[in-house]
Amino acid sequence: MKTYFRLLSFAKPIEKFAIPYIIATLFAIVFNTFLFTLLGPLLETLFIKDAPTTLSKVSSSIDFMGRFSQYIQHAIDTYGKTETLKLVCIVIVVTVVLANLFRYLSQRFMEDLRVHTLLNLRRKVFNNIMNLHVGFFNNERKGDIISKVASDVQVVQFTVTNTLQVVFKEPLQLLFYVGVLISISVKLTLFSLLVIPVSGFIISKIVKRLKHQAKESHESFAKMIGFLDESLSGIKIIKAFNATPKIKEKFDQENKFYSYLNRKMARRQQLASPVSQTLGVFVVVFIVLYGGTMILTGQGDLTPAKFLVYIATFSQVMQPVKALTDSFSGIHSGIAAGERVLELMDTKPLLVNEPDAKILDHFNSAISLQNVSFSYGEKQILNSITFDIEKGKTVALVGPSGGGKSTLMDLLPRFHDPKSGTIKIDGYDYRELTVESIRAQMGTVNQESFLFNDTIFNNIAFAKPDATMEQVMAAAKIANAHDFIEQTENGYQSFVGDRGNRLSGGQKQRVCIARAVLANPPIMLLDEATSALDTESEKLVQDALNNLMKNRTSIVIAHRLSTIQHADKIVVIDKGSIVETGNHSELMAKSGLYKRLIDMQAFTD
Repeated sequence: MKTYFRLLSFAKPIEKFAIPYIIATLFAIVFNTFLFTLLGPLLETLFIKDAPTTLSKVSSSIDFMGRFSQYIQHAIDTYGKTETLKLVCIVIVVTVVLANLFRYLSQRFMEDLRVHTLLNLRRKVFNNIMNLHVGFFNNERKGDIISKVASDVQVVQFTVTNTLQVVFKEPLQLLFYVGVLISISVKLTLFSLLVIPVSGFIISKIVKRLKHQAKESHESFAKMIGFLDESLSGIKIIKAFNATPKIKEKFDQENKFYSYLNRKMARRQQLASPVSQTLGVFVVVFIVLYGGTMILTGQGDLTPAKFLVYIATFSQVMQPVKALTDSFSGIHSGIAAGERVLELMDTKPLLVNEPDAKILDHFNSAISLQNVSFSYGEKQILNSITFDIEKGKTVALVGPSGGGKSTLMDLLPRFHDPKSGTIKIDGYDYRELTVESIRAQMGTVNQESFLFNDTIFNNIAFAKPDATMEQVMAAAKIANAHDFIEQTENGYQSFVGDRGNRLSGGQKQRVCIARAVLANPPIMLLDEATSALDTESEKLVQDALNNLMKNRTSIVIAHRLSTIQHADKIVVIDKGSIVETGNHSELMAKSGLYKRLIDMQAFTD
């Protein structure tokens, strides 16, 4: 229940929807119950030739039907049967209209609550995901995250609000029906209501394993979503290696398992309703036998008309009982989904601003790394890295693959914190500053040119949404992108497609560079920005990068060492440690690792 009430908190302010829902539901129940109390007096006074004398007396204060019988008998005596029939029909029509009007209003208020809850829940989950550190996404399946935001949240909001609706409406409706039943016959009612606890006990046994199965089902669905995402992203590789049958088979296996779990859950859930209805039929049969015997033998004051109303009302009693049992079986799926959603929501970002963190509003002197070490779990990636990056200088990071260059680059915008050592900017420890203000001083161009499925204009203006067309065009010209943009179908308003797949690699990279140019940060981080390009595109992109680095502090990881020979400082990293530092001439004179890398690349070129 703790999980349920926590999920329910996302419905706040719940009173805005709950109060009108309660009022509308109450009126709907009153008018709905009133319809059944009209049935007995109507039958008894209009279709029985000699109305019983008992109609003139009310057997007890809760004998609602007796009172209605009195009123209708009085109307017959005053206006006649025909006029009374018209009056009763008008009352029935008005009652039906009001009952359905208030039922519609109650459903409308509940739907508003359901949508409101979904809005709050999904917003909270997504906001928390966006606040998580970058390392979190390296360890999680993307499909699992998507499944929680899309599917699990939907299950949660429906189950929570539906249960809330059932918990209030159905017991109240049940009480009203029971009130009518007791007013007709206390003996019959006490026996007939035994079906409710018996039904509840049996159904609780039936749905006992639903929560565990629901959790497995949600996890299986998440795997399918993740596999679908991977398959769509790698469709070219799948086609190139003729792996389509293998991928189909892998997806089909998970799909079958998911379907198997859903069938098992559905069978258990669907068993609850027939069980409750079967028990109800047994009780109705007994009521018919017992009540019919009472009427035929003249025992008690039970009349045929009252008996018919009793059976009709008891048949309606099973509707709220059925709704309660269905809700009881369905809530397990919602709680299982809710636990998955709350688990994601409770994940705390490893990088949070200190309460007294300062805002870095400019970059004046240098970034300093002092004995910085970093590891992923037990695997050591960086070991006691120490060097300075002075303002206005270009620093290149080079070395064999897997040496730790990209990890070091990720530490600069504080995607991760070092396990030991410190990183300072203008003398301030990174931990003393807000993460947002550090990143505001930096622009990034990665090896993977990521573009959003939007227009070229919006991709360039991503970091500066209020940019004008003139500013965007100026940035594109610096990035050598303006000419090819103008040649696209709609110019700057052309859509780039999913991840920019409508553009070539070089074009995507130049749009990314234009995005960084427009942001105009004092520090640029360039992570192998030309490594995946052909020779012609590489030249265009390299020219754009040279334009980008003018009058800026730049930290560069380069695939082709010839492109960083002009760097003010070259830091050679191997196996997580700095092995050499200097400019191109100094390192070549040392005849160390850097020279060997240069010679190897010259040989391969």
